[in-house]
Amino acid sequence: MSSSNLHPTALIDPRARLGTDIQVGAYAVIGAEVELGDGCRVGHHATLDGPSKIGPGNEFFPYAAIGFKTQDLKYKGEPTFLEIGEGNTFREFSTVHRGTAPGEKTIIGDHNLFLAYTHVAHNCVVGNHTIFSNNATLAGHVTVGDYAVISGLSAVHQFCRIGEHSIIGGCTKIVQDVPPYLIADGNPANLRGVNHVGLERRGFAEADIKALRRAYRLLADKTLNFSQAVEKIEASADAANVQVKTLVNFLKTTQRGVIRPEALAGS
Repeated sequence: MSSSNLHPTALIDPRARLGTDIQVGAYAVIGAEVELGDGCRVGHHATLDGPSKIGPGNEFFPYAAIGFKTQDLKYKGEPTFLEIGEGNTFREFSTVHRGTAPGEKTIIGDHNLFLAYTHVAHNCVVGNHTIFSNNATLAGHVTVGDYAVISGLSAVHQFCRIGEHSIIGGCTKIVQDVPPYLIADGNPANLRGVNHVGLERRGFAEADIKALRRAYRLLADKTLNFSQAVEKIEASADAANVQVKTLVNFLKTTQRGVIRPEALAGS
């Protein structure tokens, strides 16, 4: 723990494994089965429990509660795990729970931002560079793709998938999969179009965005059911486009069903 700055009131179990250049604030608690990577910052009154393996450069703001046991009532006390990558930020009162069944994990990637009061439940898998706005909530077994944005006061039902580069509007109720590159909004949620602004900001070519918009129009065609829409997209001139391929693969592998554009709500 050389070159670290540990406040004298912090409670750090001697069995915890801390890297170098760690900062731990007043009254923070780090449990016995926590592995904390180099350069992490733990704010005052934050609590890290485990078994949890936390990579370098993560920051935990005051009152964050990370690595506690699942809230799943099926949990019987078996060892379960949390893995966190590098460079993530967990703001005030954010919570992340371990897996449920023996040996299962909750996994968070790199460079994600979790704002105040966000929650990641058991067995979730969160990719890289995502943003969870205030009070964004994941139920268990949710998968979130890279660069997805979940806006404030939105909730995602268990076992749903949130596709890469998608955005979920504020106060949205998600009970089915949200395809990559698209916008979901509302209660109940509907697809609203391609995440054009987000894709532009991340350097996507205009030709790729236009290909996604053409695919979206097929998905929104009220004369087609879901399977027919996917077939039309696969048969279109844009089928070879990398982003369109990613979209089609996502659509074809859904287990819970996919949120549809408003024109197809209820169909």
